[in-house]
Amino acid sequence: MKARVTIMPKNGVLDPQGKAIGHALASLGFDGVAEVRAGKVIELELAETDPAKAQAAAEEMARRLLANTVIESFRVELA
Repeated sequence: MKARVTIMPKNGVLDPQGKAIGHALASLGFDGVAEVRAGKVIELELAETDPAKAQAAAEEMARRLLANTVIESFRVELA
């Protein structure tokens, strides 16, 4: 079973990568972009076949290693 973990900076946390992307887009003529937030997506191939157990395992992985839960939030989706 595949799990996709999407990790983003929490609201109110400075996002220098997002700011840099926003400035670069503006310099390329893309003026309609108000704000850019940059995160990361991690795809996991899990041996678990039970969707509830796979969801729980991926969330635990995100909490313990993949995301810095002080400054980042995460979302887990199963595919």
